[in-house]
Amino acid sequence: MSCRWGLKDPDVAELFFKEDPEKLFSDLREIGHGSFGAVYFARDVRTTEVVAIKKMSYSGKQSNEKWQDIIKEVKFLQRIQHPNSIEYKGCYLREHTAWYNTLSFCLCSCSSLKPLQEMEIAAITHGALQGLAYLHSHNMIHRDIKAGNVLLTEPGQVKLADFGSASIISPANSFVGTPYWMAPEVILAMDEGQYDGKIDIWSLGITCIELAERKPPLFNMNAMSALYHIAQNESPTLQSSEWTDYFRNFVDSCLQKFPQDRPNSEVLLKHAFVQRERPDSVLMDLILRTKVAVRELDNLQYRKMKKILFQEAHNGPAAEAQDGDEESGRTGTVSSVGSNQSIPSMSISASSQSSSVNSLTDAGDDKSELDMMEGDHTVMSNSSVIHLKPVGRDDLGAGPVTRQMKEHEQDSELREQMSGYKRMRRQHQKQLMALENKVKAEMDEHRLRLDKELENQRNSFAQEMEKLIKKHQAAMEKDAKTFTNDEKKFQQHIQSQQKKELNSFLESQKREYKLRKEQLKEELNENQSTPKKEKQEWLSKQKENFQHFQAEEEANLLRRQRHYLELECRRFKRRILIARHNVEQDLVREELNKRQTQKDLEHAMLLRHHESMQELEFRQVNTIQKMRAELIRLQHQTELTNQQEYNKRRERELRRKHVMEVRQQPKSLKSKELQIKKQFQDTCKIQTRQFKALRNHLLESTPKSDHKAVLKRLKEEQTRKLAILAEQYDHSINEMLSTQALRLDEAQEAQCQVLRMQLQQELELLNAYQSKIKMQTDAQHDRERKDLEQRVSLRRALLEQKIEEEMLALQNERSERIRSLLERQAREIEAFDSESMRLGFNNMVLFEDVRDTGTQCCWHVLWPASIKLGFVVVEKPILSQAVVIKHLTT
Repeated sequence: MSCRWGLKDPDVAELFFKEDPEKLFSDLREIGHGSFGAVYFARDVRTTEVVAIKKMSYSGKQSNEKWQDIIKEVKFLQRIQHPNSIEYKGCYLREHTAWYNTLSFCLCSCSSLKPLQEMEIAAITHGALQGLAYLHSHNMIHRDIKAGNVLLTEPGQVKLADFGSASIISPANSFVGTPYWMAPEVILAMDEGQYDGKIDIWSLGITCIELAERKPPLFNMNAMSALYHIAQNESPTLQSSEWTDYFRNFVDSCLQKFPQDRPNSEVLLKHAFVQRERPDSVLMDLILRTKVAVRELDNLQYRKMKKILFQEAHNGPAAEAQDGDEESGRTGTVSSVGSNQSIPSMSISASSQSSSVNSLTDAGDDKSELDMMEGDHTVMSNSSVIHLKPVGRDDLGAGPVTRQMKEHEQDSELREQMSGYKRMRRQHQKQLMALENKVKAEMDEHRLRLDKELENQRNSFAQEMEKLIKKHQAAMEKDAKTFTNDEKKFQQHIQSQQKKELNSFLESQKREYKLRKEQLKEELNENQSTPKKEKQEWLSKQKENFQHFQAEEEANLLRRQRHYLELECRRFKRRILIARHNVEQDLVREELNKRQTQKDLEHAMLLRHHESMQELEFRQVNTIQKMRAELIRLQHQTELTNQQEYNKRRERELRRKHVMEVRQQPKSLKSKELQIKKQFQDTCKIQTRQFKALRNHLLESTPKSDHKAVLKRLKEEQTRKLAILAEQYDHSINEMLSTQALRLDEAQEAQCQVLRMQLQQELELLNAYQSKIKMQTDAQHDRERKDLEQRVSLRRALLEQKIEEEMLALQNERSERIRSLLERQAREIEAFDSESMRLGFNNMVLFEDVRDTGTQCCWHVLWPASIKLGFVVVEKPILSQAVVIKHLTT
């Protein structure tokens, strides 16, 4: 997203002020320069207060990345507010350049100070720790702690600066920071995971060594080689024995190799090193003492230039050529003072100044290399002590800025190489994170799809089961109606049969009564002797008895029919009850078998889903590991290419230096020759004076007639001695030439040998580092695969356990359903038989009738085929339930 489109986002647009910064700030003077841009001294026209302006351009290469870095830094600066961090006022945009405005114009960075005492280091460390504790308590990481980013204000307040590398999120895993101050876990971030605020503790420990020894550890190494060294070797320590055990223990605590062993900022604030008593003015005294040292250096530089100008005006080129060696010897140290007078934040902490002027000469060569390795620099750190005094223009010179710009141009190739390496590491991390997010989204989508498929199956099963239950309910209702109708039809059928039987019986009685009546009349007619009245009485009595008998038989018939009707209805009801029980058993068996089938299908789907997830997980792990291996291969290839380019550049620079030495050798030889010639001329003058003195003495003591011979002899002697002197002169010149050439060749060969050994060591260090990373990556991949196999195996075991538990629960449910059904049916039959007994029916008659009609109730098999259990209802109410329960328990 470009800046133009980024400003259309209201959340981004509100980060920047819309005013023109060129109208708000005046008297801009550049006081520092680095790869990020430049830092300016300025004055706010609204309040007339002195402020610092940091300009960052986001045009050209990686413009989008620069723009995102600006947005991130502005958001970070807006969130922090602490006495030990720079105070942020706002940010303005003008012509693809961001103007950062900070209120507190700091006097200098700790890298601008002369060698420090332990008490002064403790005071600076204490202030830095307070700022870090604030950041870490809000889950923020600075990620670029070094002396150049620890500033001092005029009242002696310690402030943290340069939050361009800071992270709002903790933990993080980006490759960010300055090489010599980087913690091991930052260098190995992509390979070993995330890091937290303890990387700032490591950088603080390196900063303490920097303040104590004037340069960070491994500073004599190539920065890339230093990275490899930090990642695989032991932690550095204080070298000098002058420091106290408190200081040593503090540094050792900060530089614990493993982050889990490293204390946090809150714990270090209670350390004895920072808690010891010290004067409140310790930092003020340090600043004043440093100001005095810088003024002395300025005066020394002034005297040097004045002397050079004076010599040029009076002696001319010839005198300068003759006195060149002597002058260079006198001014070499002064020049080194001048080159280090203005100390930028990119230089070594205290190596830029020393109480001894001569000690400053060692910093120049190494300083530029460190400049190359640093990215965004501190807003307020690019200045010397005097140059940052906001009192007037006289104290602000253009020398340090010009020198920084030249160094920046000279080291741009190295800076670009390190910047490219950092970009590559960050890009690799982004690619790996993008792939991890992609596979995570793919896994979530796949899991969601499987869960949806399982949910759909369960919903389908639930619907099928609901339909089956409704079907069973409908069947039971239909059977209940059918049983009721059948009972009515059966009762009506018996009643109709009994009615026919009764009508037939009544007709039979009528015929018997008529026949009996005829028989009685015949008997009376045969017996003539019986009076008629008696006959009538006897016949009436016989008729009455027969009618009574017929009435009793009719009553008996009606009673038998009623009993038969009640008995058959009872029998029919019992048969209906048993039939209903059989139907219930069939329906329960069908429902339970359906549940069993559904559960089997569900378990089969779960196993299939497990296999699918397992296959996807292994494929994704292989994809991530393959990409990580490829990225590490590209990283190692880039590192090797960078190292080879660095080696070639060092060899090329050394050859160029040797060529310059060879070219400059004639000048040096000419100077030496002039010096020998001068000595020869002096010797000749001395001999001439001695010859004149000897001639005068001999002429005075010799007769005048012998003067001619004496003069001739003296002339020959003088000529001989001058010839010997000329021969010595030629020999001295030839010896000087051969000696100088031999020395130059030997020196250059020694330098080449030293360089080759150094580069070979650095290459071996790189190979060892890459081998270690390769082994760690392989171990990580093996560990990831084993962890995945363990997770998959555990998930499979849990799934199988879940399936077993569900099957057991289903079997228990099946047993409980069957047991409750059999118990209920047994209770119903027992209640029916008890009622039959109460109504006066003999159950054996009911049972016999059932057996006689061939109707026998068999309990259908309700268990799955694998169990093979059957139940038969015993036709004895008292025993039926016990027998069923006995079968269930079996």
